[in-house]
Amino acid sequence: FTMSRKTHHVVPNSEGGWDVKRGGGERSIKHHELKTDAVNHARGISRNQESELVIHNKNGRISNTDSHGNDPYPPKDKR
Repeated sequence: FTMSRKTHHVVPNSEGGWDVKRGGGERSIKHHELKTDAVNHARGISRNQESELVIHNKNGRISNTDSHGNDPYPPKDKR
């Protein structure tokens, strides 16, 4: 496990709505009103760049992570 892993984050915007950010980046890549839209957008970027997607909830805590890349133990799809 290396700390240099790329991440993308979905974080609440203080003015409302949700921002998609690159891990370590200050600027938002994209802003969405709805969290689901932000998550879908971020998931696409994350898949593309094989990064880890970190989804935060309203109070900024991490609610969920999604790995799109060299995860040695990919999650099994629950159907």
